[in-house]
Amino acid sequence: MRPFTYLRAKSPAEAAALAAQVSDSRFIAGGTNLLDLMKLDIETPTHLIDVNGVGLDRIEATPEGGLRIGALVRNTDLAADSRIRKDYGLLARALLAGASGQLRNVATTAGNLLQRTRCPYFYDTHQACNKRQPGSGCAAIDGFSRQLGIIGVSTACIATHPSDMAVAMRALDALVETVKPDGTTRNIPLAELHRLPGATPNIETTLTAHELITAVTLPTPIGGTHIYQKVRDRSSYAFALISVGAIIQNDGSGRVALGGVAHKPWRVESAESVMPQGAKALTEQLLAGATPTHQNAFKLTLVERTLAAVMAQAREHA
Repeated sequence: MRPFTYLRAKSPAEAAALAAQVSDSRFIAGGTNLLDLMKLDIETPTHLIDVNGVGLDRIEATPEGGLRIGALVRNTDLAADSRIRKDYGLLARALLAGASGQLRNVATTAGNLLQRTRCPYFYDTHQACNKRQPGSGCAAIDGFSRQLGIIGVSTACIATHPSDMAVAMRALDALVETVKPDGTTRNIPLAELHRLPGATPNIETTLTAHELITAVTLPTPIGGTHIYQKVRDRSSYAFALISVGAIIQNDGSGRVALGGVAHKPWRVESAESVMPQGAKALTEQLLAGATPTHQNAFKLTLVERTLAAVMAQAREHA
């Protein structure tokens, strides 16, 4: 373990300001991802800022009729909240599909959004990985790529984003609130938070240096049937080969976001107009331009079949 210093912040603005004082600092709350990366020598921060005491652990109603979820709300508490279960069932189902009960008890809302890829080449420091070491190459492209990305990828990276929660929040049009070291705040649509890899896969989000997520806001509840379907190699504690987060109305229209296929939760709003035409038409629109490897090309079919199952489930519910 490399040595590092540690401080506890008392407010979100103070946390961001403290982070700016040390260039190689990180925020820590649940630590379910960061601590693993530190143990593997992938993340090597010299300074940790504990944000557990900054008061961002509440779920509150907004004047517009939605919900404001504090960045430190634990995944277990979020999934169990009666308002989430009633009005945002997609989010509750996605949370319960992720990790294990023990991890959900400590994992936070902001940490879930910002967790790093589970690509095996990213985790193996003996392998080339542009995300871990820019300019070193991508061993995954010619390696074992069964679980990796099929769309929005680049010649520099084919990793996927691992979050289940982010897929649901993308379908729900969530808004991310942040504070910067100078005290200014901003709102970022979740659609704009995560970046595609391009030539710089090491730059994973649109957050600026030391910018701290303070909350995630959900808009007014959306009616319809909320379904989260996760396809994985085993029934628990496994990341998605593909996942489908959908909100489907009685007429077959709705919203859909995919996980396990791209560097970010994958949603193409223009494709949703063809949802009533069925899974095949929707898949063609969602995955237009996909460039899978020979090992993960099966995901194209898997997406279509999972969408078909989700649509059938929605019809039965209706």
